[in-house]
Amino acid sequence: MGDILVGTCSWTDRELVGSGWYPRGRRDAEGRLRHYAERFPVVEVDASYYALPGERNSRLWVERTPNGFVFDVKAFSLLTGHPTRSAVMPDGLPADSRDPGVLDEVWARFRAGIAPLRQAGRLGSVLFQFPPWFRPGARAEAFLAECAERTGGWPVAVEFRHPDWWLEERAERTRALLAGYGMAAVAVDMNRSLPSSIPPVTPVTSPRLSVVRFHGRSAAWGTGGKEDRFRHAYDDEELAEWVPRLRSLAERVEELHVLFNNCCGDAAVRAAEAMQRLLGQSPSLVEGVTQSVNKRLDR
Repeated sequence: MGDILVGTCSWTDRELVGSGWYPRGRRDAEGRLRHYAERFPVVEVDASYYALPGERNSRLWVERTPNGFVFDVKAFSLLTGHPTRSAVMPDGLPADSRDPGVLDEVWARFRAGIAPLRQAGRLGSVLFQFPPWFRPGARAEAFLAECAERTGGWPVAVEFRHPDWWLEERAERTRALLAGYGMAAVAVDMNRSLPSSIPPVTPVTSPRLSVVRFHGRSAAWGTGGKEDRFRHAYDDEELAEWVPRLRSLAERVEELHVLFNNCCGDAAVRAAEAMQRLLGQSPSLVEGVTQSVNKRLDR
């Protein structure tokens, strides 16, 4: 069975910082990451969606976390077709994803920003979370092909937010498409009653990695503000229904990342702690996590 790494989709979220989860004396940037990494073996870097990651930060993250800890880095918004603010573009470049020169420069900056994580064996995956309007079709498949070409050698995970990708009649084609590029499909837990709901399917498209992201079950998903969209505290019953699915996934991959995105107060870290307990894991880093990283480095 592969290693199951449980964590959250941010350790710097303002709501979490203000919740009191971080103890006194460990509320600065270094202290927060060290505290988090003593309790979980993986975290998603959400800030890289809003602004390009920097090499200096990546080096600091490596220095402040123990061997075996990994970072899943969310792709910059321009690289997934999301609207991007001009203010976060480097050197005054326009936020124009249709300009080949702009794209080349942004890809180069993103690649350089995550290089220290890759070099240290700490890059768990790069998450390409596509927008709800990214629907199946020739244009989307061409976009995926370009992403695959530009990310050769990276561990890549893909989350679709248009439900048609995983409709029963389409699911096998989607699975084969991602498998052909060696990209890991992201399974999701969310409110299942909405027109935009993604079904809780768990396809395996890479033997190395699978990812499950828990978004919470708010009915305001896609319509409310951030707090409304993510305001959900998972109970043990909701989490327990996923335990057999997670174990089944782990039997088919080398590593499974289970990430909680219900970032409202301390709800995500509490859910992650509960999931660790339900899986029979210690809340601190376990020996198997380090072994998993060593396996990746040896390949």
